[in-house]
Amino acid sequence: MNDEALLRYSRQIMLEAIDIDGQERLLASRALVVGAGGLGSPVALYLAAAGVGHLTLADADVVELSNLQRQIAHGMADLGRNKAGSARDAAAALNPGCEIRAIEAHLDEAALEAVVREVDLVLDCTDRFSSRYAINAACQRAGVPLVSGAAIRFSGQLAVFDPRDPASPCYACLYPPGEGGDEALRCAESGVVAPLVGLIGCFQALEAVKLLSGAGTPHRGLSTFDALSGQWRHFQVPRDPGCAVCASR
Repeated sequence: MNDEALLRYSRQIMLEAIDIDGQERLLASRALVVGAGGLGSPVALYLAAAGVGHLTLADADVVELSNLQRQIAHGMADLGRNKAGSARDAAAALNPGCEIRAIEAHLDEAALEAVVREVDLVLDCTDRFSSRYAINAACQRAGVPLVSGAAIRFSGQLAVFDPRDPASPCYACLYPPGEGGDEALRCAESGVVAPLVGLIGCFQALEAVKLLSGAGTPHRGLSTFDALSGQWRHFQVPRDPGCAVCASR
C-alpha cells in the first residue's frame, strides 16, 4: 500500500482484527454482487469504500423511478440506465482504486458458474427464489462462500453459507426447493420500507469484509430482523444430510 491507501484505510487498519495484513487481503480479494438494487446498492458502495480490490456487479434491470426510494446507488440522472453500470459508477466515485466490472445482463447457468469460479466471495442481493437457488448451487459447486440477504415489507434476514466448512448448510437446506413461490420476495408486489434494505445490505457488506479480511468469526445460522418491533432473532440452521444441492459436497 502507498501512503494514500494507508490514509484512506487508516480507520480499518488501526483495528487489531484487520490491521495491515487484513487490509491487504481485502485489496487483493474479488467479490461478486448479484443484484444492484436495494440490497446491492449499499453492498457495492461499502465494499468499494472498504477497499475490496475487485468487484463484479451483475444486474440486467434498468433504473426506474420507483427504485429511488431505497436503491441509493442510483439517482434521477440514472433513470433508464442499467443498474449494474449505474452502481459501478457510484462505487467508483467513492473509490477509484477499486476495480469494478459491470455485467449488464442476466447470468445464465453457464455464465454464473464461470464468474463464481473467478471470485473469493458471492453476495446474493436478488429478490427471486429462482435466482437464489441458482446462485447457491453455483457457489456450492465452486466451493465459494455465499452471503445471502433478503428484505421485504418490514422484515429482513441474513445468512452465510460456506461450502468450505463441512458443517455449514446451504440455501437449499434452509429453503428446500418447491416450498416458496417466485414472487414471495419481490418488493414490487409486497412493498418494503426504505431503510430496511440499507440495514440488511450493510450487514451483508460487514460479513463480506470479515470473511475477506479474516477478521472475527463468520456469521452462523439465520438472523432475522423485525423492523416494526426493532427486534433481532437468531436461529441455528443445521445442514440437511439429504439436501439435493450440498449432500454430495
